[in-house]
Amino acid sequence: MTSYQRVWDYLYYNLKKKEPPLGDDEINNEISSCKGLISNIGLEMFAQFLPDKSKLSHLDDTDWERIQYQLETHFDVKVNLGVLIEGDSSPNRDKTWWSSKQKQITENYYSDRFKLFLEESLPSEVVRVTDKDTDIIMDSLENPVINRFNRYGMVVGHVQSGKTANYSAPVCKAADAGYNFIVVIAGGMNNLRNQTQTRLNEAFVGRDMGKHVGVGIGDQNRHKLPISLTTKEKDFNKQDADTNSQGVNFDNIKVPILLVIKKNTRTLTNVITWLEKQYKNQIQNHTMLLIDDESDYASINVNEEDNPTAINKQIRKLISLFQKSIYVAYTATPYANIFIDHEVGHNEYGKDLFPKDFIYALDAPTNYFGARKIFLDRNKAHLIPIDDYLKEFPLKHKKDQQLHSLPQSLYEAIRHFVLNISIRNLKGQAGKHNSMLVHATRFTNVHQRIAIHIEKYLEKIQHEVIAYGKLANALNQSVVIVDLKATFDRRCPVTEFSWEKILWSLADVISSIVVREVHQSTSVPLVYRNDIATNAIVIGGTSLSRGYTLEGLSISYFLRNTVFYDTLMQMGRWFGYRHGYEDLCYIYLPSSTIDNFSKIIDATEDLIDDFKRMSKAKMTPNDFGLAVKHHPDSGLQVTARNKQKNAQDIYFDMKLDGHAKETAWLHNDSVIKLKNLEAIIFTVSEIVHSTAKHKTVGKNHLWTDVPQQLIVDFLNNFIVFGSEDELGLRTRMPIKFIKKYAVDTQSEWDVALYNGEGNLFKIKGESISINKEKRKLSDSKGNYHEILNRQVSSGSSEAIVLDDDTRKRLKNQRKDIRAKMTKPLLMLHVLETEEDTALAAFGISFPGGINSGNHTIKLKINTVFLKDLLEELDSDD
Repeated sequence: MTSYQRVWDYLYYNLKKKEPPLGDDEINNEISSCKGLISNIGLEMFAQFLPDKSKLSHLDDTDWERIQYQLETHFDVKVNLGVLIEGDSSPNRDKTWWSSKQKQITENYYSDRFKLFLEESLPSEVVRVTDKDTDIIMDSLENPVINRFNRYGMVVGHVQSGKTANYSAPVCKAADAGYNFIVVIAGGMNNLRNQTQTRLNEAFVGRDMGKHVGVGIGDQNRHKLPISLTTKEKDFNKQDADTNSQGVNFDNIKVPILLVIKKNTRTLTNVITWLEKQYKNQIQNHTMLLIDDESDYASINVNEEDNPTAINKQIRKLISLFQKSIYVAYTATPYANIFIDHEVGHNEYGKDLFPKDFIYALDAPTNYFGARKIFLDRNKAHLIPIDDYLKEFPLKHKKDQQLHSLPQSLYEAIRHFVLNISIRNLKGQAGKHNSMLVHATRFTNVHQRIAIHIEKYLEKIQHEVIAYGKLANALNQSVVIVDLKATFDRRCPVTEFSWEKILWSLADVISSIVVREVHQSTSVPLVYRNDIATNAIVIGGTSLSRGYTLEGLSISYFLRNTVFYDTLMQMGRWFGYRHGYEDLCYIYLPSSTIDNFSKIIDATEDLIDDFKRMSKAKMTPNDFGLAVKHHPDSGLQVTARNKQKNAQDIYFDMKLDGHAKETAWLHNDSVIKLKNLEAIIFTVSEIVHSTAKHKTVGKNHLWTDVPQQLIVDFLNNFIVFGSEDELGLRTRMPIKFIKKYAVDTQSEWDVALYNGEGNLFKIKGESISINKEKRKLSDSKGNYHEILNRQVSSGSSEAIVLDDDTRKRLKNQRKDIRAKMTKPLLMLHVLETEEDTALAAFGISFPGGINSGNHTIKLKINTVFLKDLLEELDSDD
């Protein structure tokens, strides 16, 4: 451990002793006190106050400033309580059985020691909110003293946001409450199951390989030790289970039993067979808590109900063995879970897994490096668009794809990563793990070929840096070092360290970097040891896509593309916590993938906003399921799409109520652009001569009670870009659904024409004129323009239809505005950009919201288009 890290730890543990929240001056005062102590007694004597009493090096002013910043960012963390949606349960059910009673009278042995364990590493506010969140989750379970129950719930977190800690807490609390058979289904890959077992050993069991770990360190209470029937090295098997249960009769075991198993048909069958051997009838004396981690993967039945998929069938059968059981699905991408048919009753396989009793959505702490921070940042500071990979990695390449070299952008990303390791060392983080992710294909054979090229290039860097890195004229000695310097100048412009200092430090650490493959044919496993820092370039696909944590991930190179929300979000291993090195985190990926992530995040945040509104309105999980299913941006992100692969006729229901759609992608063809301008001009002229009422709101024009047919005609005349994208998956403009809405919904419309700050624009033959609205384009991509941030209208555009008082009160709260609207609103825009003097665009705001019923638009969609999209569902080869 470096001198920097040892001093930081000293200050950190001193501050942890103080009562939270810390005052503004407490960190500064603690640092001043530490500096004063060092000044008075010297570094050598100060070292005797530390656990490691070896010699300390001098810290300069920059080191102290960095220490202060890191302490402030650690302790100044905010997190809000999650949000609960409850199902229709018995009016007699005790909804506070844990928080108001059982927690007060139980010896909370497992949960108390886990809380102390969390306090060693997490900010006090995060520990406090985790405790309250999990109390709410516990209240949503059931008191095990009740004779018979089966409840189904779901907890929604964020990708890589500490979900394991969030289900470790209810595992511990459930054990305290009397749940004595706990099963955690930990994803479909061995690496994830092993990682989850390790973490639960630390959080709950307290032992690993015969040694005390985590909560067990310093705990001598052996008679409370949970019995784990699985180990870090081995999944469940019947022989080991008999051995690990220590020969004790199953009914006589007084401590909780834990199984951490892979989501695998054979493993689930083994557990069921073992239990059936123990019990001939339904199990009455044990209460089971079943945690299904990554529950949207493989657990969902995508077949007809009379022939469920194998894993779904086995999970349901396992639940049905117990008279008292709780199933809790944990996921960061819940789209598939809420598509489970909630009307499926109990049959020979047991109930299906729809979270009918509760859904709880967790918040993320402010120090979470998440999707919004990365992809919705206007400056895109952490994103590096790449476009040079198609020769090596064609979009539809196969497993026999030959690889004669790597894209130059990948070589640059490798250089970027090795520079990051050096910079982190100089920041005092030399004992920390560092990882780079390379996710460029779904084929194992291609992963192996990528690894060969990366190893050769890394060896070249290592040889050159070791040979010349500490020479004064290193740049004259090596082309590789020249390339490293170019990457430093281009990608590390704000680091506080000089090139010379970074290169010198790199020469000391470069030899420690290794290349590791993570897939089904891996020969040398990726291991993050506790006694030495791992610096690894990690190559993989699906094996790295769900739940698996790459420690110290700073550089990601990502080529996989998909329109499916859950798949894309789970592939993003770069989300998480980057304490002390967030500024070094970058993602190399195609512009189209950046666009897809941005769309997904917008749509997901919209759904979470609906979730919160539904919670306040006391709506049920079924209501939220329908909201996601019919959301106009949900499209095909749900894994129910699997059952549509071979369908001849596919229908889709879309609910437009309470949403707005805009033409953020506009044709770049001069003929089409002119036709679209003429469509606006003609429509306004027709409205002026209709029975519609006209008024001005500010400098904008508004017509109310516009005949429906004029809107239908406009939509037919305006040529929308990407009209073949029937669900609006890429363009976010599902124009066929909107046209059908306009035809089917018997309503007059409101129409607005907006004024801007550009040049004058007159409607021919009419007395209507506006100034064009100035907009910027994020990109011009050949056949289309994209409006910056995909936002054609301003946040308050829809409020034009409201009265003055309501408009002032709601301002730009768009969902609240739509809830107040009584008619759909067509918003017409004439835009002025640097590239075009006049661009026609429009948006439609649909009245309603979460309480507007299940009014949906149903359309048959193009199966050829759909099946082409479904090709990407295949797993890694």
